[in-house]
Amino acid sequence: MSVGTRSPSSARLCLILAAVLWSLGSVFMRLLREPLGLGLNDPLLTPLQIAFYRGLFGGLVMLALVRRTEMTFRPLMLGMVAAFAVMSGMYLSALDGPAANAIFLQNTAPVWVYLFAVLALGERSDRRGWLAVLLAALGAAVIVTGNWPRNESSDADGTQHNKQMLQLLLGLGSGVVYALVVLFLRALRAHSAAWLVAINLLGSAAALGLFVLLSDGSAAFIEWVTAPSARQIAVLVTFGAFQMAIPYWLFARGLRTVSPQEAALITLIEPLINPVWAYLITPHKDTPNEWMFLGGGLILLALVWRYLPVRMKNDFTAEHAENAELKQDKPRE
Repeated sequence: MSVGTRSPSSARLCLILAAVLWSLGSVFMRLLREPLGLGLNDPLLTPLQIAFYRGLFGGLVMLALVRRTEMTFRPLMLGMVAAFAVMSGMYLSALDGPAANAIFLQNTAPVWVYLFAVLALGERSDRRGWLAVLLAALGAAVIVTGNWPRNESSDADGTQHNKQMLQLLLGLGSGVVYALVVLFLRALRAHSAAWLVAINLLGSAAALGLFVLLSDGSAAFIEWVTAPSARQIAVLVTFGAFQMAIPYWLFARGLRTVSPQEAALITLIEPLINPVWAYLITPHKDTPNEWMFLGGGLILLALVWRYLPVRMKNDFTAEHAENAELKQDKPRE
């Protein structure tokens, strides 16, 4: 399975397509957890169960596309798989609340990518990129501040209040860990993109399954793993293939050419689309408030600021510089 990503423009197209497919996450979560009259929420699967099966089926789909010669191992891959598993569990747990909050907060990742890549790894940066990432960070801060649960909880014991706080923190934490995943994929870009995605997804499924087994015991694990109905399994297979395997493959391919900082900024397209799907399915739960519009507008402004206005001469120079760098560090297909 191959796609040309030797030019920056084709790599950016891969990243845009990945962001669009990722945006379907809230659609699948709503189908599996909301009473929409389709019977897909019975039995009610937990976010960890969905993350487990999404990773398992997505990994199997991608593994079928890997050639035997591409199945290599490096110690760095263990850290990548561990980070991916933590990110998946945190993100889906946060996505169980208002979709826009979790999605926007995970997409604080460009902030962390810039900090990790530029300050720790010595990647190149520019003023336009820094201003864009600061705007994105401000947008996330607006969303957190505006949606942080107040003391006037509707339940007497504050259960809902605590749940909302936890979901916001999980969304923010998933953004930090997502940044680590981006950097791992960039560092391992010489390896097959399909292989990296396959071990990420299968490894995250194995880690989540082991966590449940050790936490709850073998009897509870068997009940947990056999809970989904046949109809739910069909949705989970589709979820894993089209919302995880294919977009992460596209993302890994794009990272072969585009810097992690730019890749993280391009995929800010996802949080602008994802809440729209959620609202269309469950408007009673996912109607954006003024804080989401303000914060989302700042994130959109960050994306626009990074790429517009475009000066043709600078783009032409940058294109040739990136192509020259690729000739010196050409990844193995």
